[in-house]
Amino acid sequence: MSQTVDRALSILPLLAEGPADLGQVADRLGVHKSTALRLLRTLHEHGLVYRQSDQRYRLGARLFALAQEAVENLDVREIAHPHLVRLNETCGHTVHLAVYEENEVLYIDKVESRYPVRMYSRIGKPVAITVAAVAKLLLADLPEPERRALADKLDYPLYTPRSTPGAPAFLKELATVREQGWATDLGGHEESINCVAAPIRGADGRVVAAMSVSAPNVVVTADELLTLLPLVRRTADAISHEYSGKPPAKEESSRRP
Repeated sequence: MSQTVDRALSILPLLAEGPADLGQVADRLGVHKSTALRLLRTLHEHGLVYRQSDQRYRLGARLFALAQEAVENLDVREIAHPHLVRLNETCGHTVHLAVYEENEVLYIDKVESRYPVRMYSRIGKPVAITVAAVAKLLLADLPEPERRALADKLDYPLYTPRSTPGAPAFLKELATVREQGWATDLGGHEESINCVAAPIRGADGRVVAAMSVSAPNVVVTADELLTLLPLVRRTADAISHEYSGKPPAKEESSRRP
């Protein structure tokens, strides 16, 4: 039975490369055509493969539906939380997790700093979307037309002299964030608070959430906080790999700043 299941599952990666006929499937599995046909018929009955009019097989719609359902049921907060706690234990600073929903960026998790000076951010509260590092990461991942349309709709409050002044500057910063793969807020919302952030990506490479480390100047300077960026990015990568189900790539660690 286990061999049958193994063979059946081996058909799916083959068809992911493109449609294949019965002979190609049998050759890949190293089995007789009758065995391959039996496996394909079973997968077809469950909607996991589909037989085209040219008698070749491709992946079935049911497989994509199952994959989408699995993604929608993933709780990025549940997966990320232990990683956020470990990061907090290592650096001691406030750690946030945020997502983009209905034109707002919301905090969905927070691990408090060990230091007496605390931040007023709360889970479920929208962030300052034009200056927050997590917001920059989430918005930078949007398709360009959507980015531009959103940027034109936003207000740009000048919380501090370092706040983003308007749509052109915001779009330029989002382009930089998109290219470099990380973001900062160095006194843009509160002059005394600095923040570094990294993206969490799903299996398709899209940004599904963003995490950050924040600290006040009285605890650590902006330059000192920036030295934590490699650690923040490694943590985000670990969450991404667990969320997407992909094993970590060895070469990624050598490319960290």
